[in-house]
This record gives sequence, C-alpha cells and structure tokens, in this order.
Amino acid sequence: MASFTFIYCKKNQPENDMSFLDRQVKFPFSNRPVVLKYALVHAAYWVLITGFFLYEKRYLIRKASLNYFAICVTGRVVLLIVIAYLNMHYFLPRYLLKKQYSNYFSLVLISILVYLIIQSLFDYYLYGYVIGPMRNTDWIETLSYNFFSTMWYLALMLALKLSIDWYEQQRIFQKILVEKLNAEVNFLRSQVNPHFLFNILNNLYALTLKKSDLAPDVVLKLSEMMEYMLYDSDDPKVALGKEISYLHNYIALEKIRYDHDADISLQVNGDPDGKEIAPLLILPLVENAFKHGLSKKAENGWLHGKINVSPSSLEVTVENNKSAGLTVEGKGGIGLENLRKRLELLYPARHLLQIDDSNESFKVFMEIQLQPV
Repeated sequence: MASFTFIYCKKNQPENDMSFLDRQVKFPFSNRPVVLKYALVHAAYWVLITGFFLYEKRYLIRKASLNYFAICVTGRVVLLIVIAYLNMHYFLPRYLLKKQYSNYFSLVLISILVYLIIQSLFDYYLYGYVIGPMRNTDWIETLSYNFFSTMWYLALMLALKLSIDWYEQQRIFQKILVEKLNAEVNFLRSQVNPHFLFNILNNLYALTLKKSDLAPDVVLKLSEMMEYMLYDSDDPKVALGKEISYLHNYIALEKIRYDHDADISLQVNGDPDGKEIAPLLILPLVENAFKHGLSKKAENGWLHGKINVSPSSLEVTVENNKSAGLTVEGKGGIGLENLRKRLELLYPARHLLQIDDSNESFKVFMEIQLQPV
C-alpha cells in the first residue's frame, strides 16, 4: 500500500521592522546610499588598517615625535581611503563595468602614482632627515614598499566590496523568490479550486432537493473552509489545529462526491495545540491525491491520511492508489516543485521531502522539525 508522509513544523518568524542598522548612509565619492550595517563593516576594515599602522609605526613616537607619528598614520590611512573609494565608487562603475578597461586601469594607476608621490616624499623627508640614518632613504625601496602595500590594501578593499555586493544580491534574490512563492500561494487561496467548489455546490444542490439532513452540515463545513482560506491563511503562520480542521472539512466534503465508492480516511495522533506551521502546506498534497488518484479510478479507489504530532516534529502520511502509468509529480495545486521550494525557504535544513511514484500508487514523505512557539 502506497503512502504519502508529510511532516510540518512552525514557520520562520516574519522579518522585523527596519532597525537602526538598516538605515541608509552614503560612502565618500558615491551617490548611492547603503545600509548602515554595511557602512559599519567598512568602518571596521579601516579601523583594522589604522590599528596595523599604529602598531607598525609606534617607534616614531620615540624616534621623531608624537606629531610625526600622528601625521604619518593619518596621512597613510586618509590617502588609502581616498583612492579606495575613488576606485570602488567612481572608476569601477564608470569604466570597468562598462568594459572600458584601458581607461579604468589607467585611472587606477594614476591614483596610485599620486599616492606614491605624496607618501614617498613624506617618507623620504621623515626617514631621511627627521629620524636620520635609522632607515635607508633609497627612492627605489621607498617606492616599492608604498606601491605593493597600497596594492595589497586596495585588493583587500575590493574583495570586501565584492563580498558585500554578492551577499546583497543573494539576499535580494531570496526575497524575490519568497515573494514569488507567496504570490503563487495567494493565487491558490484566491481561486479556492473552482472545480472543488463546483462539485460541492452541485452536491449541496442535490442534497437540498432531497431535503437531506446532510445539507446544513455541508454548508457549515464549506463556510469554515472559506473563512480559513480567506482570513486565517493570510497570516504568515497558522495554528496547526486550524490546518488540520481545514483538512478534515476538505476530506469530508470530498467524501460526499465519491459517496461509498471510495475508502477515504484521515487519522490524527498527538496534540497539535501550541504548534504552528505555514498555511496551506498540506492541502496541495491532499488535493493532489484526490485529483490524480481517486478522480482517475473508476472503482476500488482509496486514500488514507495519517498525521502524527510530537513535541519535535509533525508527520503527515497520505496514501492513495492511482491508474497504472499515471505520473503525478509536478501536477496538481501549486505543484510539488513549488512546495519543495517553499520548504527550502521556510524550513531550511529542517525538512525532508521524498516522493515515490510507482505504477499503482503514489507516496510522499516529508519531515519538518518543530520549533517552540
């Protein structure tokens, strides 16, 4: 006997409102604002660079004076900041990204050359005349030291920028993907499966003609389902009990359609109180089982659902038979692929989804680890 297994747990917390670190600031030589937390990353980088220079040049306090020490460190850091942000926010977007490579590298070399001239003149004066014979004042050594140290710090700064840009792009991509999936779920919620409603209304019409005692119960169940779809499921997370109640109503109404020709059941074990999940996660799979299972079987159709709730996990097993050769995966509702993507986004590293599609049955196993409410 085939089986679907679905395990659900609490959905991630919604994003907080914009915090202090999400406020926007501007970098030097750039008109494009960035969030404060990224500015703090850059600030931390320059603090580390300044700290390195303070440690490296600390001997100047004894050999020259505190004034020369402050001028040396401040001058180096300020010059590096100027050419770093000229490179990142002016040369790079205006020339390198537009594939004007010769202009870009020429401007970078010119900026470095200007830095070398200014810094080397100060070094030559400081080490050649103020400190005296303590340091070799050869021009080649001075220029090569300043050139390679400058290239090293600029490379580190460029790597930092590229890393931050990559992270921001990934964050935006994830946000767009979540919005896309939410839009698909909202579409599912808005249409409420017109075929299902059409069948239920036809059944309800037949029951009213017969003056059946089942008619009021059908109206009540349908009303509860509509309330959940239109109001409760609009929240980022819902009580597990409401999701299960919705499934009970859905299956009960589908039973009317198949009368006594099919074996349909849903068993719930455990206590769902105090547990929450993302809305409409179980429905597409149960709906899929009806659409591609029972609706395609002329006789002897069956669908068995089983939900196990534990303190650390939620397991839902749904089994159904189907016509031989019918492929189910990727069909029905928002689709199993959409469900897989939602799980990856909403429950990263906390879920497992396995599908077994055989000739006569269809089985899905999904596990999601619960988190305390």
